[in-house]
This record gives sequence, structure tokens and C-alpha cells, in this order.
Amino acid sequence: MSCSNLTMWASSKPSVLSGAPEVEALAARAHVGGLRLAAAPPSPASLRQGTHSTAVHCGLRELRERIESVKNTQKITEAMKLVAAAKVRRAQEAVVSGRPFSETLVEVLYNINEQLQTDDVDVPLTKVRPVKKIALVVVTGDRGLCGGFNNAIIKKAETRIAELKALGLDFTIISVGKKGNSYFLRRPYIPVDRFLEGGALPTTKDAQAIADDVFSLFVSEEVDKVELLYTKFVSLVKSDPIIHTLLPLSPKGEICDINGNCVDAAEDELFRLTTKEGKLTVERETVRTPTLAFSPILQFEQDPVQILDALLPLYLNSQILRALQESLASELAARMSAMSNATDNAVELKRSLSIVYNRQRQAKITGEILEIVAGADALT
Repeated sequence: MSCSNLTMWASSKPSVLSGAPEVEALAARAHVGGLRLAAAPPSPASLRQGTHSTAVHCGLRELRERIESVKNTQKITEAMKLVAAAKVRRAQEAVVSGRPFSETLVEVLYNINEQLQTDDVDVPLTKVRPVKKIALVVVTGDRGLCGGFNNAIIKKAETRIAELKALGLDFTIISVGKKGNSYFLRRPYIPVDRFLEGGALPTTKDAQAIADDVFSLFVSEEVDKVELLYTKFVSLVKSDPIIHTLLPLSPKGEICDINGNCVDAAEDELFRLTTKEGKLTVERETVRTPTLAFSPILQFEQDPVQILDALLPLYLNSQILRALQESLASELAARMSAMSNATDNAVELKRSLSIVYNRQRQAKITGEILEIVAGADALT
């Protein structure tokens, strides 16, 4: 079957997440079903409208195969979107369920600190000393297809490393996540203290492994400060890579960034799967978990210093666990958004290919009818 030179109009709508190339842009919209699209130069009118012209060189059979291939891709990306939506719900529930414990622990630390204001207490984890070397705990994901999630946190780490070099400070990296591990393994000039892999769902065991490492580095005075770099979940289409000081700990137990600003979340945004017009969809809801106020008349039997020595490592573990959970929720939300964009692009590409297929089929039928009519006229 001979192939004709047809023109297909494909939209060039950008992705919501930077670096999320719609299942790597549906293979950059260049290879779908084993066929190649030859890009034609866009006209000025198409540039103003935000679209471009792409020439398709194929026949009816190839077009049918391409349409089926795009349909299959659409089913895969839609399924991945729903799976990510279900997982991000669980990840956010884990963050919310751990919030009452974290906030109550903050209240306990604050009240103990109030009692120790007049005492000269030496607590290793709260000791501030001149900074000569900093440990950076970089939390990344284990998988791709999540837009610019991993690139954003790695760029944040590169920026911080450049700042430390400009200040003349030494640093070491504690990498958490397969994507970060592969990135730093390819760059041997960056000092890495330890490589760790995150699980499908962060646990206290995973957080304890990181806490033990940073605790030993800080107490042995190998490093004078520990900073945690992770992605804070904001909403379905937004997540912010942030840095907050992990050690030395604030006596009040607040989670603050390197500028001293509190980064605690005031509210949590959760997702739930519902059905709309016969299809599974995702809806958002905002939840604020109430916590009981700390009793002002509560007294401690043990020495406050002993309680503080026991609670500060516990809160260090809870901070790391919460950062891992926030990072996982951000990764799943980014994957959900990327798969949603990929599904939309697949629908648009399928529609454009169907238009090209129908036009070519109509032209073929019209040509055959003209041949029959011309043959009949020749016989008369």
C-alpha cells in the first residue's frame, strides 16, 4: 500500500510539572507504534496558536496500528495514575496519623526546656558549635516517571553544595533513595558518607537507620551541623524542595529551615478515589488533625535532663520519618500528575490520528469510486 504525505495537527500543550514529559512525553511523540513522525517547520499562525504541524508518512494499516498503540498507552498511563492516587492517599494518612504524636512531643520538649532555662545543662544534640563541616541528608525517590520530582531535589542539593563551597565549608552526603544513589555514584568527586535505599512505605526502622548515622556523626564531632533536604508536599500539582536543620536540635523541637522559618504544615491535603460519569476520579479534601493541649500542671518524676536525653533522639527519629513520608507523598503526587498529563496527551494524539485515518480512508474510497465511474464511462 502506497503511503501519502498527510499533515496532522498536534497540540504542544506543556506539562503541568516541569520535567514531566508525559510518560517521557509519550516517547517524545516521535515513536508510537514503531513509526516516526517527521516534524515540519511550524507556520507563524500555528506558533501564535500554540500548535505545530507534523507530517505523517504512513498508510491505513500503519495508522490503525498506531491508534491501537496509543490506546494501549492511554490505558497504562490511566492505570498508573489511579495506582499513584491510591498510594498517595495512604502516604498522606501516614503523615496525618503521626502528627498528634509529633505535636505532643513538641509540647513535652517545650515544657521540659522551660524548666531547664535556669540550669546549665549540657545536652549533646542541642549543643551549637562553630560549623566547619556539614552533613547533607538528601532524600530522593526510588523510581522515575514522576515528572521533575527527583531533578528538583537534586538541583536543590547542588545549589546547597555550591553555597557551602563558596563559604569554604567541608561537607558530606548521606543519600537516601535509588535515584539519588545513582546520581552521586556517577560523581565520585562528591564525598558520600553512606548510601541508603527507601522502601515502598517508610517505617521507623528506615528512619532509625538514618538517625543512627547522623547521630554518630554529630556526637563524635565529625560534622558540626546536619541538614535534611527533602520535598515537602503542598498540593496535588505542587511540592517544594526544602532544607531544614536536623542537628543541632531546637530545644522546643520545632522543624525549621536554615533561615529559622518554621516549615510545619498547618493543614493536610488528602485525596480520595470516587466515581464520576462511570470513571474513577480523584477529589481533594483538607484535614486538620486536632491534638490535645499539654496540661500545665503536669509534673515529671524523673530528672528533666534524663527525660530530655531520651526524648530528643526520639524526636530526631520522628522528624526523619516525617520527612520520608512527605517525600513519598510528593513523589506519588508528581507521578499522578505526570500520568494524568500523559493520558491527556494520548487522548489528543489518538484523536488527531483518527482524523488523519478517516481523511485518508475517505480519500481512498472516493478514488476507488471515481475509478469505477471512469471505467463504466469508458465501456459505454
